[in-house]
Amino acid sequence: MDEVAQKNHLKAYGITYWALDKQYKASWLLNYRGGSFLLPDVPEIRKECQIRGVSFEVISDAEMQSILDDISSPSQNMETVVLEKAPKIAVYSPPGKQPWDDAVTMVLTYAEIPFKVIYDEEVLSDQLILYDWLHLHHEDFTGQYGKFYGAYRNAPWYIEQKKEAEALAAKLGYGKVSQEKLGVAKKIRDFVIGGGFMFAMCSATDSFDIALSAEGVDICEPMFDGDNSDANYQSQIDYNKTFAFKNFILDRKPEHYEFSDIDMTEKRRIPFEKDYFTLMEFSAKWDVIPSMLCQNHTQLVKGFMGQTTAFDSELIKSNVLILGKNELNDEARYIHGQKGKGFFTFYGGHDPEDYQHRVGDEPTVLDLHPTSPGFRLILNNVLFPAARKKPQKT
Repeated sequence: MDEVAQKNHLKAYGITYWALDKQYKASWLLNYRGGSFLLPDVPEIRKECQIRGVSFEVISDAEMQSILDDISSPSQNMETVVLEKAPKIAVYSPPGKQPWDDAVTMVLTYAEIPFKVIYDEEVLSDQLILYDWLHLHHEDFTGQYGKFYGAYRNAPWYIEQKKEAEALAAKLGYGKVSQEKLGVAKKIRDFVIGGGFMFAMCSATDSFDIALSAEGVDICEPMFDGDNSDANYQSQIDYNKTFAFKNFILDRKPEHYEFSDIDMTEKRRIPFEKDYFTLMEFSAKWDVIPSMLCQNHTQLVKGFMGQTTAFDSELIKSNVLILGKNELNDEARYIHGQKGKGFFTFYGGHDPEDYQHRVGDEPTVLDLHPTSPGFRLILNNVLFPAARKKPQKT
């Protein structure tokens, strides 16, 4: 999985998932040649690699043992992680959404990793227990319809989406979309606390935390929910309820395409050619989880924008790890934390290979980006639950 030897990093994750699904043993060699995968040498796996265009090398048992011994040496910042099972994957996405609207749906499809699309009805009827890993993308859990009001309130698609959201909330027994979305956010929160893995990108990151923090508080203006917001609602925000963020100030302007000051999009002073972020380096033997999530063939990843592009480092809770950061702007791009028995990862931006994705833009063609470091970070998270350790016997 290093830069030179692998022709298709993204599909290599699909091969590993496929092998796990067929009950083959697999190991992830952290920090060894870009985070390579060790799979058994059987004709079926070789053939699948050839079909999908994934580069592989065949080694002898003696060579394998030599590599594993080298990795286990205390002097090496490497580790072997046994992957136990193919995780069951759910993508939270509204019906009718195009695959290219969501970077995760796009890369899962490209890597040939199976997933199920679910939405509010499935979440609220407790179907999350069927899955190990849940993805949230360009979503608004606050009931403000993505804060698209300023630019798109007269657009047919905006009017239709608002109507559909209101109809769904009523069908599910809620008086407002904001209340229904809070119900969804709380179910997702409980999924993570119970041991699930949640991965969120773009506006799903901050809007999720904002919704949880505003439980019981009306932060929506009349054009969103038909009545006035609570007076001085900022003072009623409860940061203890959030996953990742603290001390943020909500944006009160309904026509402003922003939820709060968590996002760095409008605070950025970074020219396109210098917009990169650096993956942090961790001890593979002691900090296995962040090491796993940062596996890549480069430490420098090209930046990309979204409604929520990056996170203000000052507003991130102290128990949340920053995995990727743009030092020029003191902004976190990629963060990770634990909640209860489960884990969450927030990744800023919309599409790692579409710098400034806009409504209606053409979809990214991943055949043109098979070695994308930005998309690799998504797939690191997809395989992360496969490495979950078995409970210790007491």
